[in-house]
Amino acid sequence: MYDMVFISYTEPNAEYNWLKLKERFPLVKRVHGVKGIHQAHIEAAKQCLTKMFWVIDGDAEILNTFEFNFRTRQYDTVYVWRSKNPINDLEYGNGGVKLLPKYLTLKMRVDTTDMTTSISDKFVPVKEVSNITAFNSDPFNTWKSAFRECCKLASKTIDRQKVDETESRLSTWVSKGSDRPYGEYAIKGAKDGIDFVKSNMYDTTLLKKINDFDFLKELFKKYE
Repeated sequence: MYDMVFISYTEPNAEYNWLKLKERFPLVKRVHGVKGIHQAHIEAAKQCLTKMFWVIDGDAEILNTFEFNFRTRQYDTVYVWRSKNPINDLEYGNGGVKLLPKYLTLKMRVDTTDMTTSISDKFVPVKEVSNITAFNSDPFNTWKSAFRECCKLASKTIDRQKVDETESRLSTWVSKGSDRPYGEYAIKGAKDGIDFVKSNMYDTTLLKKINDFDFLKELFKKYE
């Protein structure tokens, strides 16, 4: 097996997800509390001995049917599996399990808005659903996840994204799931994210701050 790393920061459900994952895969490693998304993934790469390594987010509830048994000889390629959104039922790469090349992850730029698609120019989206991305664990984390994702979608900063697909996803983010747990915070986060991009479209430095969780915490209080 490739090395597996569970990356968590302040997700309320991280400990539960970690223990559940470790029951199935006792050798899984953990990176916890490292500030900065890029920096956390670099630390994960440092802990791994295999040329490729799996990454599982702290809010990911891995499906029992997902086996982490994919193999490749493309050691310069990023693979991203789909996750299911518990609020609006979208299924795509946001929050999904990732298989990353160790060397390129160690050398990646740390100033990009979207970390996953900037590691390599070779990116393969895998259609299989790996997990539920259970980001709706409290008001802030729900709002934050929706805000960040819709900022990335609306600003077109995700490398190789398709315009029609992006617009469809944004439409779903801002309109569906109000009846789900914390659904209203997801919809608000999505709308706030789109508005944030419209107001700061030419300020690339400010747009990159969507990866600064302290900044997002203050922004959440402002928007609340």
